[in-house]
Order: sequence, then structure tokens, then C-alpha cells
Amino acid sequence: MRIARGEYALNYVILALFALFALLPFVGVVLNALDPEGTNNSGFAFPTHPSFGNFVEAWTVGHFSDYMLSSVVVTVSVVVLSILLTVPAAFAFARMRFRFSGIIFGLLVLGLIIPDEAIIIPLYFDLRDVGLTDTYWALILPQVAQSIAFGVFWMRAAFRTFPQSVIDAARIDGASDFRILWQVLLPTARPAVTTLALLIAMWTWNSFIIPLVMISGNSFRTVPLGLAFFQGEHTTDYALLSAAALIIAAPIVLLYLFLQRSFIRGMLGGAVKD
Repeated sequence: MRIARGEYALNYVILALFALFALLPFVGVVLNALDPEGTNNSGFAFPTHPSFGNFVEAWTVGHFSDYMLSSVVVTVSVVVLSILLTVPAAFAFARMRFRFSGIIFGLLVLGLIIPDEAIIIPLYFDLRDVGLTDTYWALILPQVAQSIAFGVFWMRAAFRTFPQSVIDAARIDGASDFRILWQVLLPTARPAVTTLALLIAMWTWNSFIIPLVMISGNSFRTVPLGLAFFQGEHTTDYALLSAAALIIAAPIVLLYLFLQRSFIRGMLGGAVKD
């Protein structure tokens, strides 16, 4: 069906308005971060003498280099472990037949509706009893477990859209399940894997309640937790807080910009449909 020019233009106008609405708060934060030291404009006034000193001070005073390191270690570990565990499990649920697969998959998907607040207290006591609190493992393992539920659901859908005829041909040629997964399915499902990795990275980077409960010292704090403590020390310094917020948001924004094409392809479908 052909779209009329007027409807085509209207779609772009509506999308532009939504984009403007989404970008306005970000523009306000950037303008506040560029205010000279000691200036606290909470509106959208453009600074007469833009200064990047707030970024330097926030990075130095707030110890964000240490927090960034912790967040990078946790995020990369969670993404890698989640993908390695999720892909084979999703392949099994999508292309293999075994007893109670539907029931097991349903129980696994239940993990999508369980909020952090419902499990954080018993999880803390369990990890404390085995001596894992105040370690990277206290941040990595729970978030890997949370990511697996969505990851299996996401990748199973991507694998199920792959043509069965191609898989049958590979089996006739003597390909094992392992070879079908890594050499036939994964190359086609790469956009879906990239999208999943980006989503898990974003959720892990922004996670707050798990680091808040599991980490009591300063050594393993992640950037959201570090920003919360930094905000408590500089409650009324809007320029410094804005600079700190931009610092911790920058890695995920840059990662999305770098992977946006694969992300969009993964969101729109991923694998080829039969």
C-alpha cells in the first residue's frame, strides 16, 4: 500500500515532536553542566561563558574513575556470561524436543515478572552466608540470573523464525546441533544477539538496588551508586551534579550510537523468516 505524501510528512512531524520532547531534558542537563563554577541555573538558560571545569571536578572529587572501573567490570562480565548461557538454552527451547520443555520454559519466563525488591533481602543473606557480599560476584551473579530469563525468551523467538528447511538440510549433511547453532543460526541471528547484549549492558549499567544492598564499602561501588552518594554531598550544586550525570550516561549513549544499526535490525526481526 502506497503512503500519501501528506501522511508521510505527518509521520515525520509527529516523530520529530516526540524526539524534541525526549531531548529537552537532556539539553537542560547539558546546559547546566556547562555553567561556570558557582553558578546554579536550574532552567534552560545558555551559559554566557561555557566551562568544562565541572566535568573535571566531578570526575576528580567524585572518584568516578573507580566507579567506572567497577561498572565496566560488572557490565562486561554480566553481558558475556548471560550471552554464553542464554544462546544454547534458547536454541534448545526453540529447535530441540525434550520432555517438559514447555513447562520449564514457562517457569523460566516467570523470572521476567519478579522485581528486584521481591528477592533482594533473601538474596543478600544467601550471598552473605557464602562470603560473596562486597565482591564483584555479588553484583555479577544476581544480574546474570535476571538477564537469562529475558535472554532465553528473546533468542528463542529469533531462532524460531529461522527456516526449518535450512536446518534440515544441515542435519542431512551431518551437522551436529552444536555446529547448527554456531555456524548456521548465530550468523543470521547476530542482530538479535547484539540487541540483547546492548539491553543487558544498559540494564546492568543502570542497576541501583543490587549494588546498594550488596556493597557496603567504597571499593566496588558502581556509577549509579556513586552518583547517589555524590548527590548527597552536593545537593544544591546543580552544575556539578549535571556534569556527573552526563559522565555516567556517556558510555551507554556512545555504545548505543556505535551499535544502533544492529540494534534496530534486532528489534525489527533479527533472523530471516521462512
